[in-house]
Amino acid sequence: MANRLTKIYTRTGDKGETGMATGERVAKDSAIMHAQGDLDELNSLLGLLACRLEAEIGTDVKAVQNDLFDLGGELSCAQALIKQARIDWLEQKLDQLNEELPALKEFILPGGGEAASLCHLARAVCRRAERNLVTASREVTINAEVLAYINRLSDLLFVMARFITKQQGEAEVYWQSARIQE
Repeated sequence: MANRLTKIYTRTGDKGETGMATGERVAKDSAIMHAQGDLDELNSLLGLLACRLEAEIGTDVKAVQNDLFDLGGELSCAQALIKQARIDWLEQKLDQLNEELPALKEFILPGGGEAASLCHLARAVCRRAERNLVTASREVTINAEVLAYINRLSDLLFVMARFITKQQGEAEVYWQSARIQE
């Protein structure tokens, strides 16, 4: 990191604008800032999730956190930081974890224990981030790898939630339509 922060507050955002790494000023409620906020929220949630996970999967979650920081940096400085190799890594993790799970025959509800529930919540935030990235892509250029990464990440978080449920000896919660229960 070339520039170290010696002072956290700058007062430059007091009127509803924030600075991008390029020097450009944008409204704090712009589409790109909504996407940035979602990525920050997702990263924070993944930090909480990582505290509740065992070694290997926790390490994978921390790797995703670093990727999300790169992704946010890419949005701020308009320099490609997310590469196809990271998308490939997500797909490899997806395939690896999914191999150990039974085939899905029913829809599952978020649940399956505390850590799995946190993972489902992270998936939902990830999908919101994706929606806001798509919206932002209508205003600013966003690399295709960013959109592919975030899309694949929501898939990985779903599979991770299922894997965590199994790993921690919990049961998946299956959807039961209200029409079926009558």
